[in-house]
Amino acid sequence: MIGIFDSGLGGLTVTKEVMRQLPNYQILYLGDTARAPYGNRSQELIYKFTEQAVDYLFKQGCKLIIIACNTASAEALRKIQQKWLPKHYPAGRVLGVIRPVAQEATKISSLARIGVVGTKATISSNAYIRELQILNPAVKVLQQACPLLVPLVEEGFINRPETQKIVRYYVRPLKLKNIDTLILGCTHYPMLLKQFKKAAGKNIKVFDPAVIVASSLKDYLARHPEIEKQLAKNKDHQFLVTDLTQNFANNAERWLGQKIELKKIELI
Repeated sequence: MIGIFDSGLGGLTVTKEVMRQLPNYQILYLGDTARAPYGNRSQELIYKFTEQAVDYLFKQGCKLIIIACNTASAEALRKIQQKWLPKHYPAGRVLGVIRPVAQEATKISSLARIGVVGTKATISSNAYIRELQILNPAVKVLQQACPLLVPLVEEGFINRPETQKIVRYYVRPLKLKNIDTLILGCTHYPMLLKQFKKAAGKNIKVFDPAVIVASSLKDYLARHPEIEKQLAKNKDHQFLVTDLTQNFANNAERWLGQKIELKKIELI
């Protein structure tokens, strides 16, 4: 199975794209809804939660896991890949979302002036600045934390007028600094893609990071047949959460465009 992990609802943007681009692979989704959002947590706690989730997914039979959470990718991915994984699951693979998104932004930015919006933890980690400057040392990166957006998405307030106003409020400082490309540095934000494009205007490129992450996974599997052949090929997808609410169920089904069965589990 392909495991996809997020703190809550946002990882379903990546899941939806993986299901579209790689329709023959079984997916096990895990949303840590009981402890979401991660964006205001300490680095230590974010790592602890991420390690628990990744360990759980491997124990369920996943061979490859996508940390579909920018905050967890920024604060935990490197340590999990370099220290935890070789010790516990040396044959497993854990991928993040920041690198492929940074690569796409670098490719399409004509002025090398890139804006990044994300949670407080993702922005304060400077993970996107590091990745972008590795790809292009001359790039200018402007960042904006958007702490109100994940709770709004989780509550289903996607199409509310006040949500558009808040998105505009967060994007405006980046527009004033003349960015030409905007990275949506949170997997919840593709659910607000229209709002971000409207706020950014015609002169700023805004792309869907979930599409890029799924495309990157497709390319990764093509380059690593030893991993690809271990993945289950069926559409018996499973959706797990650490806290089950009707609100989450409604929003998940609305986003995926299909009925799903959610199962509540505990992470230890």
